Amino acid sequence: MFAAAGVTVREALRVSESVTEVLGLTDPTLPDEALLAAMVAHPILVQRPIVCSARGVRLCRPLERVLELLPPGMLVAADGQILVDAAGRYVG
Repeated sequence: MFAAAGVTVREALRVSESVTEVLGLTDPTLPDEALLAAMVAHPILVQRPIVCSARGVRLCRPLERVLELLPPGMLVAADGQILVDAAGRYVG
């Protein structure tokens, strides 16, 4: 999914988590395999959300990037709040 989203394993690593430093994962010489193994063992280390749709895969950081994957049009939350207006702009 990282490759489909156009991000490297290192770009998908959440460096803001204290466990990242504790496990020594900020070492730039660590191979991708070691980072992936740590991400499998500790899913909190993976940047999120990663969204898959018929329109592609994206690491949606910032969250508004998810709009690239949604069909055009208005998006309304379950409580009735408009999140995306009819022009496709994020409003809420």
